Amino acid sequence: MNTQSENHGRAYDVVIVGSGPSGAAYARILHEEAPQFRVLMVEAGPLLSEQPGVHVKNLTDPQARGAAQLASQGPVTSLSPASPTPGPGRPGTFLLRPDGLAPFAGMPAAAMSSNVGGMGAHWTCACPRPGASERIAFLDDGTLDAALADAERLLAVTSEAFVDAPFAEDVRRRLEDEFHRTGSAAIQPMPLAVQKHPDGTIMWSGTDVVLGPLAEPATPGDSFELRDQTLCQRVTLDAGRVTGVELKDLATGAVTMVRAPAVVVAADALRTPQLLFASGVRPRALGRYLNDQPQVISAVRLPADVVEDGVHVAAAGTASHSGVSWVPYTDEEPVHGQVMQLDASPLPLAEDDHVVPGSVIGLGWFCATETVEENRVEFDENLMDHYGMPRMAIQYNLTWKDLRVIEEAKEAVTRAGKALGTFLDGRPPFLLPAGSSLHYQGSVRMGQHDDGRSVCGPDSQVWGTEGLYVAGNGVIPTSTACNPTLTSVALAVLGARSLARSIQ
Repeated sequence: MNTQSENHGRAYDVVIVGSGPSGAAYARILHEEAPQFRVLMVEAGPLLSEQPGVHVKNLTDPQARGAAQLASQGPVTSLSPASPTPGPGRPGTFLLRPDGLAPFAGMPAAAMSSNVGGMGAHWTCACPRPGASERIAFLDDGTLDAALADAERLLAVTSEAFVDAPFAEDVRRRLEDEFHRTGSAAIQPMPLAVQKHPDGTIMWSGTDVVLGPLAEPATPGDSFELRDQTLCQRVTLDAGRVTGVELKDLATGAVTMVRAPAVVVAADALRTPQLLFASGVRPRALGRYLNDQPQVISAVRLPADVVEDGVHVAAAGTASHSGVSWVPYTDEEPVHGQVMQLDASPLPLAEDDHVVPGSVIGLGWFCATETVEENRVEFDENLMDHYGMPRMAIQYNLTWKDLRVIEEAKEAVTRAGKALGTFLDGRPPFLLPAGSSLHYQGSVRMGQHDDGRSVCGPDSQVWGTEGLYVAGNGVIPTSTACNPTLTSVALAVLGARSLARSIQ
């Protein structure tokens, strides 16, 4: 991999904007299918470690991990009302902008990361396959399933890493007894993008895993280059065809034009439509159909007798990590349950109350919502954000059907909590602020036909714009409740293969 800038101004076959899981999947598939292609990947954020795209949980030094998370939180400047602010939720993210300083209706917790690896450096690594109506109906099952399998390969997905975790079997049994799930909808270990080595070491998959050999040090004649702290300001076009990109080096301020017949914009579900808008590519559906996954959460503690029995079992075995279980989505119950065993309580406990790892259970139910055209991210070309790009404003509201699903999720979490043990506090399961999921979808949605309700076709190429592809969670057109990364990487696999064929 070449991370130097000596090739500024040269022509490339493909430019990839964004270094998250989907952008990395494009780079990897292009390398596998057309290794002769010259590919440039640009990322507005910085490298977090010597190995590009490493998941921050793999940084064993707490100081290094904290520094990496801070570096991902954008160009924070308290003097500018357009500046982002660190989010109150997951470390390594920043809110779109401070409350009250710009139009921001309906999604107060909308956040993003800015770093090499994107959200792939900070995510939970949950990779469930979509089920029932979460699947994209106009992609035949064989095509979609093959792409999902490829995505699992790129992300190193397994359901076995924590299958023997303390209390995990008891957690799943209790949930099965309560919800009576069978077949593909049965309670099961969560598929995770993680590698467990023979010595028990756990490595969480960042985009370094997706990039594979492209994340290795550069070699002579390397055809892949990654530039960090490089903002793509616009995609250049001529008569509906991509000609290249305009890049700004954020360290020096220098602006460079780079020629390429194909550009993949994989800048996340908010910044991908922003870049298309800034480039004058503005189909009707751009930014519309924005879809969040409302998240209902709670936490419980396993009964003392279960914990005592589990401690004895754990002491006799080799398991050292807490488990994650999955309650799959169904059309009858349009929610997705992520059941995470925790090593510590998320709430303060008495000083002498020591939590046995894995005995506190975090319950997070994601809800599917209706896809509504009016839910959208808008852009103002007369006002600039912290990067000098058209400022965003989000309009987002829940429908009465969405509110009903949320109430059903609260009931399900209550049932799950009672089946598992004792709630940590007296508060019933509650809904997090809109945007907390970080699972934004639909803003550059895929469609079967160019009918004004989608931005790209089944190959992820933007309608009417030759050589321009979009990638990431924003491409997913269906209403989903499951974690979206696996699906977006699968769509990137299909898009990358189509792109490789188109310019060979």
